[in-house]
Amino acid sequence: MSRVSRYYDVKRDQHGKRHLEVDVAGFSLLHLPLLNKSTAFTPEERQFLEIDGLLPPHVSSLEEQIERSYHQYLACPNPLEKHIFLRNLQDRNEVLFYALFENHLSEMLPILYTPTVGEAVKNFSTIYRYPRGVTLSGQNIERAEAVFHNVPLEDVRMIVATDSSAILGIGDQGFGGMAISIGKLSIYTVAGGVGPDKTLPVELDVGTGRADLIADPLYLGAPHARLTGAAYDDFLDKFVEGVSQRYPKAIIQWEDFARGSAFRVLERYRKVIPSFNDDIQGTGAMALAGVLNACKIKKEALEGQVFVVVGAGAGGIGVAWAIRQGLLKAGLTPLEAKKRLFVVDRHGVLLEGQDLEDHQVSFAHAPEDVKDWTYTGQESGGYPNLLETVQNAGATALLGLSGVPGLFSQAVVEALSANSERPILFPLSNPTANTEVVPQHALEWSQGRAIIATGSPFPDVVLQGKSYPVGQGNNAFIFPGLGFGAVLSRAREITDAMVLEAAYALSELTPEGLVYPPILELRELSIKVAARVMQQTILDGVAAEYRIRNLDLAALEAHARERFWYPRYLPFKRSDESM
Repeated sequence: MSRVSRYYDVKRDQHGKRHLEVDVAGFSLLHLPLLNKSTAFTPEERQFLEIDGLLPPHVSSLEEQIERSYHQYLACPNPLEKHIFLRNLQDRNEVLFYALFENHLSEMLPILYTPTVGEAVKNFSTIYRYPRGVTLSGQNIERAEAVFHNVPLEDVRMIVATDSSAILGIGDQGFGGMAISIGKLSIYTVAGGVGPDKTLPVELDVGTGRADLIADPLYLGAPHARLTGAAYDDFLDKFVEGVSQRYPKAIIQWEDFARGSAFRVLERYRKVIPSFNDDIQGTGAMALAGVLNACKIKKEALEGQVFVVVGAGAGGIGVAWAIRQGLLKAGLTPLEAKKRLFVVDRHGVLLEGQDLEDHQVSFAHAPEDVKDWTYTGQESGGYPNLLETVQNAGATALLGLSGVPGLFSQAVVEALSANSERPILFPLSNPTANTEVVPQHALEWSQGRAIIATGSPFPDVVLQGKSYPVGQGNNAFIFPGLGFGAVLSRAREITDAMVLEAAYALSELTPEGLVYPPILELRELSIKVAARVMQQTILDGVAAEYRIRNLDLAALEAHARERFWYPRYLPFKRSDESM
């Protein structure tokens, strides 16, 4: 069995209790965030670890440290400063960081993830404090395998990698995308049970298309235009090969790749190394679960709805794919499912004969499908726009992944509401500034009838004295459980069935009357989603972990619960070699 880290290992004594054996001591120990307990080191530990006198006399409990840190957090004047404080805490003491995050999950998730992470990404070069993760660029990609051997972690299981080409709804952010990889892995740990010593954020710095970043003297990334074509493919090939050699049990989550590369990268590598794209598959699974729950609320069948998905990039096509899978599972034929699903981009509804990207082709309708529609460009060869598609298709569900703020106008919402007593309206674009419609307006324009979920968190809306819940369509309901289940089963591939199983698990585990569960239930939810995903890996024949051959869901859940990492301090012992 491999060591956990170059500096320490986790061992059990004769009674089965876990402790840390370390090969490092003194001042250096206090600067390793995975080992630093700060004021919580016991008097005995301070002596044999050679840090006696380097800390205040009082020995703090973890609870005292949490309370002190929370007071410091509250003193931060705005969300970005709160984000910076939490990141600095993570870089000093990981257990304390995760314990604080665990205690204030609902409050801090929007600070560490969307929407505040968008500001952190944009300002990453100016707020940079401490190295975390691996950055591959043209300077070192030829030495990718050696670079990964510089990482002191010996058993990484989950990698989040981004090329920063399409961060949230804010586009190309160059090196700043590293903040996304760090943030996603924080959620994997606090909500998905993957220990921080098993995670690794990766920035694939292939350059940037933004001249302002290249010209900025404080920009920390590679100051050149983005690699494309064969050079880009060769770069990613070397990255994947480096991961495969150093961490053969690792799973890669591809994160925030532009529409031109997201689908191609996923298909190129998903059978080479276990991997998935959260923007495509995670967003799709999250949206499908929410739609299933909205149908329960309105007491109608999924196959009875007509869907319009706005946005034909990674997120939009991922959502369209998941909804189509849901319609097929509900018993519709492919042709019947197609008649109930329309994808709209900036030019209008997708139609055959347009200049379409490969991932869009299967969602394009034949021109004959809209020949009886009435729309402005009908005579001049134009395409039905969003409003015209909602009206002519008789849409009952509208999902936005366009990144265009305010796109769902009053006319669009009213047209949707005319087609259904309880229209489904999901403006899912992130961050908050990019949402297609704010819930207050959507409910006013639909006379309180719309079932709403947003990508970023919004407070419940009060309209004429009645409170309306606003669900948050957060990928954190999917990817931690999906990834944790894949890690525990040592999945050789992340199959479509595993992704869809996570969606149906989320739907079935959501309390009645809600579109999505409360954030406070995230960790328990992830355990149950992981169990369902493990069960699916067995059914799909892709589970390499011999200990989970049992299909019994209760046994799989117990397996996940037992291996879920919680932020608690372990006692220290010096290894014999270092005594």
